[in-house]
Amino acid sequence: MPSTLKPLDPTQVELEISISPEEFDAAQDAAFRTLSRNAKVPGFRPGKVPRKVFENTYGTSRIVERALDDLVPAKYAAAVEEHKLEPVARPQMELLPESEGQPMRVKAIVPIRPAIEPHDYEGVEITEVPEAATEDDVERTLEQMRRDAATLVPADRPVQLGDVVTIDFAGSIDGEPFEGGTAQGQEAEMTESNFVPGFVEGILGMRAGETKDVAAAFPDPYANPELAGKAAVFTVTVHDVKERELPPLDDEFATRVSTSQTLEDLRADVKRRLDETVKGNARRRMSSELLDKIVALNVVPLPAVLVEREIDSLIADMQQYIARAGIGWDDYLAQAGKTADEVREGYRGEAERRVKTTLLVEAIAKKEGIAATQADVEAELDALAAQYGQPRARIIEALQSNVGALVDGIVRTKTIERMIEQAKRVPATETASA
Repeated sequence: MPSTLKPLDPTQVELEISISPEEFDAAQDAAFRTLSRNAKVPGFRPGKVPRKVFENTYGTSRIVERALDDLVPAKYAAAVEEHKLEPVARPQMELLPESEGQPMRVKAIVPIRPAIEPHDYEGVEITEVPEAATEDDVERTLEQMRRDAATLVPADRPVQLGDVVTIDFAGSIDGEPFEGGTAQGQEAEMTESNFVPGFVEGILGMRAGETKDVAAAFPDPYANPELAGKAAVFTVTVHDVKERELPPLDDEFATRVSTSQTLEDLRADVKRRLDETVKGNARRRMSSELLDKIVALNVVPLPAVLVEREIDSLIADMQQYIARAGIGWDDYLAQAGKTADEVREGYRGEAERRVKTTLLVEAIAKKEGIAATQADVEAELDALAAQYGQPRARIIEALQSNVGALVDGIVRTKTIERMIEQAKRVPATETASA
């Protein structure tokens, strides 16, 4: 018998699935045969227990339950196919009360992917972002490679920015030492970004063997809240001063720091790698702007189950993050002054934005006929193998049931790439003045 469909809202429907007496009788017969194989009834071998004896021993409900467990999923799957539904979660099912003259019926509340007709996703104005590295980028990278390959040599002079010094220091706040404020024989590069404001500036100009007090101030906010915004004094002793002796930028340097045989080859390889990074970053920035604008222009009904699932994922990520910092979840909640429910609600807006974006991109992909080809999958597997330094077979084995997510990711990327190509790119100066 066919099923009937009743829309409840754009994100869920009600299915009423009929089970004919013949179907139910056949399912009960099959259920009895399965259950009787392991039934232990005195005087009967397994599989040879008469049905009446089995029912007297175990009850008829055992057979009915097993029959429904076997029959309902198949009937539900047929109903989903009949009505061309796209469920996004397991249904809520209940067996409806029997009515005279009516077959057995099952009601299923099914969360579904909403029907979306995307629009205004072509020709969206987005800020133009450079997708290739500049020559200055290449030169800065080569210079950093020189610094990384430099030799430290003693410098018989006062400390300058960029020097590497060996120091002792003892810090205090209002005359009291504080945890983590003392070190001996520490090798430190005199770069202001490496220390709290004032520390490096106070050491500049000191010589080996000199000791003096250096005033510094902890920024606010700071990693340690107890130190944030406080002024400190460090008693610093400089033991030695070293400077970097940079190697010449030539073919010998290229062979020393890379597999390139010449400086020209090294420069080309650096440019290629920087181009990949710059393009990837540019695409992410343009993608973010593009999706924000398209999401604002389209109405997308949100299945509650997908939003709750996304909130679960966001909270799980947060819990892993704070666990790596050595903080328990309950301790984090106490420090934040929030309940678990309040934290959960705090993530709702972001979860809704993510779900809406995902559903919208999927709808655009469907409308545009964008799919992952075998070549796309092969290329992605090759990229993953290269990224993790593993054979393709190992990557495929690791993916296992996540192949669907891999394909979805490819389709999403192709869809966003197409929209970026269709977008109207506007120079940053124009968008800033608009």
